[in-house]
Amino acid sequence: MRLREIINLTTAADRVLLFFLIIATSFSFSFVRHVFPKGTEVEVKVDGRIAYRLPIDVDRIVSVKGPLGVTHIEIKNNKVRAIDAPCENKLCVRQGWIDRGSIICVPNRVIVSVTGGNSKKDGLDAITE
Repeated sequence: MRLREIINLTTAADRVLLFFLIIATSFSFSFVRHVFPKGTEVEVKVDGRIAYRLPIDVDRIVSVKGPLGVTHIEIKNNKVRAIDAPCENKLCVRQGWIDRGSIICVPNRVIVSVTGGNSKKDGLDAITE
């Protein structure tokens, strides 16, 4: 279908709903940045156990061995990413660089999290904040 045909098939209520969804999405980006501030540490877990806890401001490459093989993780410029993983679909590698949140490789049971942000200092979490 062409764009003009699609617009002709929508009602005024559809357009209002789309407008509010776009506005809500825009506000959600700033909300996520507030709730999950940039962290100061990278925590790497394998099978639920902490393998590494490293500062995010020191560039390095680390390797962790999971059930499927070795996952290579790079910390650079206050960000972290999975360089290579032995899993089949490599979703963790495709996620790219992060400075907050987590990278999870489910098949190899590796979790890379950016932690140590200032939201933890008050004892508040994302729900109570």
